[in-house]
Amino acid sequence: MSGGKRDYYEVLGVARSADATEIKKAYRAQAIKYHPDKNPDDPGAAERFREAAEAYEVLKDPEKRARYDRFGHAADAGPGGGFGGGGINVDLNDALESFLRNFGMGGGFGEMFGGGGGGGRGRGRNLQMELAVTLEEAARGVRKTVKVTKQVSCTDCGGSGAAAGSRPSTCQHCRGHGRVRQVRQSLLGQMVTEGACPHCQGRGQVVQDPCRSCRGTGTVRGEESLEINVPAGVSTGNYMELQGKGDAGEHGGDSGNLRVVFNVRESELFERHGDDLLIDVPVSPVDLILGTKIEVPTLDGKVALKIPAGTQSHKIFRLRKKGMPHVNRPGTGDQLVRVLAWTPENLDRDVVKRLEALQADLARRVPPPGRRGGD
Repeated sequence: MSGGKRDYYEVLGVARSADATEIKKAYRAQAIKYHPDKNPDDPGAAERFREAAEAYEVLKDPEKRARYDRFGHAADAGPGGGFGGGGINVDLNDALESFLRNFGMGGGFGEMFGGGGGGGRGRGRNLQMELAVTLEEAARGVRKTVKVTKQVSCTDCGGSGAAAGSRPSTCQHCRGHGRVRQVRQSLLGQMVTEGACPHCQGRGQVVQDPCRSCRGTGTVRGEESLEINVPAGVSTGNYMELQGKGDAGEHGGDSGNLRVVFNVRESELFERHGDDLLIDVPVSPVDLILGTKIEVPTLDGKVALKIPAGTQSHKIFRLRKKGMPHVNRPGTGDQLVRVLAWTPENLDRDVVKRLEALQADLARRVPPPGRRGGD
């Protein structure tokens, strides 16, 4: 390739056989990596960003790509061409507009990378906390009051960071915008980079007389009580995001978010399987042989369950819609009841004699060993 320029395929990191989808994906990755807003202190990143945009403008167009594949950077610029003869038609501003146009980033890169756009006030950190609830609370939903230790707005200065009787002044270097541009000349023409103002750290304002309570930050360590509505049916690991309930932002900036992660404690009665609940109920061998009715605990109270004669130990019965409510859709899980043969101990002598008489008769009825012997 001529003109000392890098090969466009090399710039994007793709093979010469790459299809349009691969080329677009590679360009997006390069543009995000080297965008000036993401690399305010690296002037070389802006050139790599512009270089990636130029490569994409050529390789995304079938006609331009065909000429480039044949002639390289020496290709003649035809109608609509954007390269050739060593000329450069993509400057940094064009590259920025091209990326926004191709990927629809209408909010700009300050939002995309978490930068401070106009005003530049620092957004507070996102926080995460764990909230423990019982299975019964999770089943019906519950309202919990919790206290969160976090950065809160300083009451002495109202969050501005300025001492009482004063207020922040507009930064004279960026005129309150929080960002500054630098223009420099290179062999490729004018290069424009933009980054956070170093004098006000992107805030657009300067505190001349800092508040002593918060040392000019506008926030102090404090505590806030929150009411949290736990949805019915939550499981361990489910979470909810509370907007604006994280750390307060410095100098009046927006607060971060609070993520509440639920931890459902194990129950003494029930074993949870998704939205189904399993409970073990001991039953005497005689009741399994002759059949009986038992009372089974559920989340809604006790219900009657008929055990047919001849039921085997570990048989599972299903109580429809007696489990946990579905958290994301209508309906309820089931409750599974596993009956277990209970063997009594320390029986009276008379009871033992009667069981011994029965034992011989039952022994003749026991099926032979095998995989299905207990069915």
